Amino acid sequence: MFDYESLFALAAIIREGSFERAARTLNVTPSAVSQRIRLLEERVGTPLVVRGQPCHATEMGRRLCQHVDRVRLLERELHDALPTLATDGDARVEMPIAVNADSLATWFAPVAATFAAESPVLLNVALDDQDHTAEWLRSGVVIAAVTGSSRPPAGCNSRALGAMRYLAVASPAYVARYFSAGVGAGTLARAPSLVFNTKDELQARWAYRLCHRHVELPRHTFPSPHAFVTAALAGMGWGLHPQSLITPYLAAGDLVELVPDSHLDVSLFWQHARASSSLLEGLSRVVIDAAKVALVQTG
Repeated sequence: MFDYESLFALAAIIREGSFERAARTLNVTPSAVSQRIRLLEERVGTPLVVRGQPCHATEMGRRLCQHVDRVRLLERELHDALPTLATDGDARVEMPIAVNADSLATWFAPVAATFAAESPVLLNVALDDQDHTAEWLRSGVVIAAVTGSSRPPAGCNSRALGAMRYLAVASPAYVARYFSAGVGAGTLARAPSLVFNTKDELQARWAYRLCHRHVELPRHTFPSPHAFVTAALAGMGWGLHPQSLITPYLAAGDLVELVPDSHLDVSLFWQHARASSSLLEGLSRVVIDAAKVALVQTG
């Protein structure tokens, strides 16, 4: 039988990234957290945490973190069925999930907010590029994720959500300044672009598809979808934006497409741990239903 205080300490370290922050969330000392992890590692006979900045789980540590998340969900189910077992009738279970920033800024936030307002949960949302959120799920840091990968990690299910449509746009003044001779490899190599972060490959993918070769793009880094739009409106650079986020600016003429009808569709998937939990199933259901309306359905 596992010592669940030690398992909760392990999950807190992986989620928070350090022993010190984990200790604060658990209201214990860092030495107490270290002792729990040492005893747990002795019990299972293998390292569970790779110390670093941040700390991350070993393969066995990842599996135990996923086990902890499932246990918390199942305990909540049991408390709902047998209220006399609950020590706190208002207790909420933490549900760590990962999502890409563009989804959060457009269709996902209202879904998550409504679900959390009506369910006994505390959502802990991590942000990353859609090509990397699956790693959060694989590592055991989250229990569900919006990802760009159709293949789920071991022990998880995957459902297609649809595609987010992106348009390459800039302000009219910017287009006149940098693309008066047309949009091609030469002009793109001189025109500053906007990227969300160093993992953002959308602009490079769009340029490759247009030019049929890699183009080294000069770039500004702007890690916020709404600030991304603000930067484009100000003429700072061109970039790929979710169509739903910039439709009003296109209609008003404040932004224009670099090349008409050259959208880029990015397929998204909902992946989650296989756990028999009405809470996780409920979240999955509302996410999938909302995506059917908000995203491009190609199937």
